[in-house]
Amino acid sequence: MIILLMGVQGSGKTTVGRALAARLGWRFADADEFHPAANISKMSAGIALNDEDRAPWLAALRAEIDRSLSNGENLVLTSSALKERYRQQLLTEGVSLVHLRGSQELIASRLSARKDHFAKVDLLPSQFAQLEEPQRALTIDISASVDEIVDEIVRGLGLL
Repeated sequence: MIILLMGVQGSGKTTVGRALAARLGWRFADADEFHPAANISKMSAGIALNDEDRAPWLAALRAEIDRSLSNGENLVLTSSALKERYRQQLLTEGVSLVHLRGSQELIASRLSARKDHFAKVDLLPSQFAQLEEPQRALTIDISASVDEIVDEIVRGLGLL
């Protein structure tokens, strides 16, 4: 099984994903690690990615999903997956989608405190502008603690 954690930057995908993978004893992979260097350079410069920029990144994520499924490996994978068409490229049988959702104000305050990430708070408005709320996902409010969020995901996906 694969759990795909999605949401805008700063929604806690990496933090929650690591905690969830540790709780379940599953492998964790962060979508940021799959970005080509050119994408990281753009985002570091405060330039939002376009669909053309995202194409090789989404292809790499899908390859990771397919590899994990074919190996029977459980995986917690993060991805912003802001648009429905991006999610359609990633979702397949064996993949459960979890949307980490929070207000722009809460996420901006978290991003302002984050020092060592290439995606800064100035990209957040474009993330919310591009976000197409998923219709078929377990949606989790990120205002709770990480442990409470992990508990809710585990319960919501029936992994107890």
